[in-house]
Amino acid sequence: MHRTIHMKLDKVYILILSFWLGLFAIPFYSASLWGKDFTVVIDAGHGGHDPGAVGRISKEKNINLNVALKVGNLIKKNCNDVKVIYTRTKDVFIPLDRRAEIANNAKADLFISIHTNSVAKNRTVKGASTWTLGLAKSEANLEVAKRENSVILYENDYQTRYAGFNPNSSESYIIFEFMQDKYMEQSVHLASLVQKQFKHTCQRIDRGVHQAGFLVLKASAMPSILIELGFISTPEEERYLNSENGANTLAKGIYNAFLNYKREQELKLTGVSKTILPDESENESDNSPLIAQVASQTKTLSDNARPIVSESAVTVDDSEIIFKVQILTSSKPLSKNDKRLKGLKDVDYYKEKGIYKYTFGDSANYNEVLHARRSISTRFKDAFIVAFRNGERMDINEAITEFKKKKNK
Repeated sequence: MHRTIHMKLDKVYILILSFWLGLFAIPFYSASLWGKDFTVVIDAGHGGHDPGAVGRISKEKNINLNVALKVGNLIKKNCNDVKVIYTRTKDVFIPLDRRAEIANNAKADLFISIHTNSVAKNRTVKGASTWTLGLAKSEANLEVAKRENSVILYENDYQTRYAGFNPNSSESYIIFEFMQDKYMEQSVHLASLVQKQFKHTCQRIDRGVHQAGFLVLKASAMPSILIELGFISTPEEERYLNSENGANTLAKGIYNAFLNYKREQELKLTGVSKTILPDESENESDNSPLIAQVASQTKTLSDNARPIVSESAVTVDDSEIIFKVQILTSSKPLSKNDKRLKGLKDVDYYKEKGIYKYTFGDSANYNEVLHARRSISTRFKDAFIVAFRNGERMDINEAITEFKKKKNK
């Protein structure tokens, strides 16, 4: 008798689990082929009659929206090849599953959900954290997921829409133990890039990358992260989150991480990227002549600090395009033994607005330089290809197109 009951319960459990896995089964969208615009969906958590966490002077929903719009505006302003989609642009309530649906319908390349943390009876905890989908490995992580998932309680039909999922019950989160996320590696990497920016650029306390069972991430069919900007429950941090400087700084950090991620993916898939990182953006428009810059700098440098300049840097054939691999930038000239060069030989440089940009290899054959980039990718993972004509930097896509035309003649 007891055995029969247990067997029936096991069958019920399997059916419930199968239903949940089916409910959150998501279509597979391959990574962007870079022939189309890169699409990022920015999700401002909470909204409308759902205030999120409430502090002494503010509500989470407003902090989230302010930063989300700032991130989107930075991308729109500086990335012509990126399509930005918001799940909300004003104070309205959006059901949790609808947020992921917006991203899935857009076949987005990234989903970034922005939130603000809170801890009851703690007025001193500080710092930013970034989360990916997974099974919470601590009670504290589980509590964060419970708080964010409790949004569904604002939906009238949540028991039907989420198959009886109870955001406040630990037992409900067992579904995440059986889940396999094909985007986990990319999501964790993006989360790490965000935390690096929060720590070094934004000067915030780094609370690290974590995993937990977030419904909004479970239903999204692309690399996805959930950001906790800080603690609204800590008065000092709440004031920072509500300040214009705080919101701008956090938005810039997320934007910088996005640029790094996008460029890495482009380089990985095509070997070339037109994404300009922040430390280069103010210099890219000024394509100073390579030969003149090399000549003027080498005269003023001591032998020990003199940059490494190969003969190719001063014997450029004006009639053809020359491709090079850019490996790093520096505000000062580097000696040949500088550790940042990682032992790489035959390095030269060009200079734009006081920034020294070091390159490796040079050839009129794009394929040769592409091979050179791959050969040093383990040492310089962010290396990318640049092109010059008449000693001046030119658009890399135009250069590649011209190279292919000549090759096919």
